[in-house]
Amino acid sequence: MSATALHRPTHRDALGLLEAAFGDGRLVTVFGRCTVDYDGRASSELGPGDRLVVCKPDGTILVHTDENRKPVNWQPPGCVHRASVRDGRLRIRSERSAPDERLDVGFERVEQVTAYEVSDRSDLRLTGSEEDLRQRILDDPALVEAGFEPTATERETTAGPVDIFGGDDAGRPVVVELKRRRVGPSAASQLRRYVEAVDEEFPDEGVRGLLVAPSVTDRAAALLEELDLEFVPVEPVQTGSSAQTDSPTRSEPTTSE
Repeated sequence: MSATALHRPTHRDALGLLEAAFGDGRLVTVFGRCTVDYDGRASSELGPGDRLVVCKPDGTILVHTDENRKPVNWQPPGCVHRASVRDGRLRIRSERSAPDERLDVGFERVEQVTAYEVSDRSDLRLTGSEEDLRQRILDDPALVEAGFEPTATERETTAGPVDIFGGDDAGRPVVVELKRRRVGPSAASQLRRYVEAVDEEFPDEGVRGLLVAPSVTDRAAALLEELDLEFVPVEPVQTGSSAQTDSPTRSEPTTSE
């Protein structure tokens, strides 16, 4: 694991590291004095305080104080992290569109920001985007399984849009959830919600759920088996290897986990 840390950086220096880290899919921690505002299915505000913010590559964001094990606010996987400097503050925004929710953290002072390249491989491999993975499967559906026929992308359901929807060679509906990197149990839970939503549309047709990603954690694999869901290992288009780079259920507006 490699890490880049800035101690008491200027807002501009912190912004540069955050933008690079979010773009590279690194895990980020920021500690400093900040405010927190949530807007979505409800709204909340936290006044100035010293807090630790954790931004994960899967879209999760956690805001911790020096008390308790639960964050005082959070957003789930699937959100998009962005950073900016406005009105003399470093701002981190995490938002998603299904449902519409936004969490804004505004730092008046940053004590430390650190970006971690977390990997279980000795070499950093640069891979394509989730869209590259989608296109690869659309070009060659047999990567999912023989006989798979995709019929729609971003198909709307009551649980949100399904990455790829189609059918198998037995005519059963198939829900495909795509992830561009190694994922944990949250991806399995997300897939289960999509399958349950599609099952309401196609009752008694044996809707299947397939998680397509480069790899999954042991906990994710166990949960997939428990939920009768499937995992298919597929890598996005690889653009290089052994290289170095230079350069996101709902969160409640108060304590949640």
